[in-house]
Amino acid sequence: MKITFLGTGTSQGIPVIGSTHPVCLSTDSKDKRLRSSIMITWKDYRFIIDCGADFRQQMLRENISEINGILFTHEHADHTAGLDDIRPFCHKMGDMPLYVPERIVTDLERRFNYIFTQVNRYPGAPKAKIQVVENKNFNLGNKTVLPIEFMHGRIPIFGYRIDNFAYITDLKTISNQEKEKLKNLDVLVLNALRIEPHPTHLSLEDALNLIEEL
Repeated sequence: MKITFLGTGTSQGIPVIGSTHPVCLSTDSKDKRLRSSIMITWKDYRFIIDCGADFRQQMLRENISEINGILFTHEHADHTAGLDDIRPFCHKMGDMPLYVPERIVTDLERRFNYIFTQVNRYPGAPKAKIQVVENKNFNLGNKTVLPIEFMHGRIPIFGYRIDNFAYITDLKTISNQEKEKLKNLDVLVLNALRIEPHPTHLSLEDALNLIEEL
């Protein structure tokens, strides 16, 4: 299984428009980061976790012509705003499978009504089929996915574990029960927004403490 980091930036990307923060003024290529998303590939399968506003750019950069589906962690725009750009994939492959946490199905259907409506559909609109994700195992290709539920401030969201790999984004707090799902990993991808404490994200120190605990 191969993991490609499509983006590791904040909700506004790095650099932030108009910011004079030293990171945003940096010439280091590591400080040019798109919105957070990963691509998971194995055998003939290719899945994306989250498609923010940079989704089109990420797909062009990686020269991707086919994907088997998109998993969503939560509804925030930096994780969903690129959904319209599934159009080329739909034209080639048909309806796009979207693996959506049950809580945000209505939100996506409202914001992207033209994708899901059956009434007066625009001929060029993308087509998608929602697979509702609950906090229990589900199949993805020939693998099993284990959702991990945690809190992003007051918002419950999902991370995902496949084999001994887990992807956790926008975490602030997590129950002991859900931590058990993160034991015995080979690779853990975990958010660490900044050095200073943050009300809805782990800081670097918070993330290191959680890793040590696990």
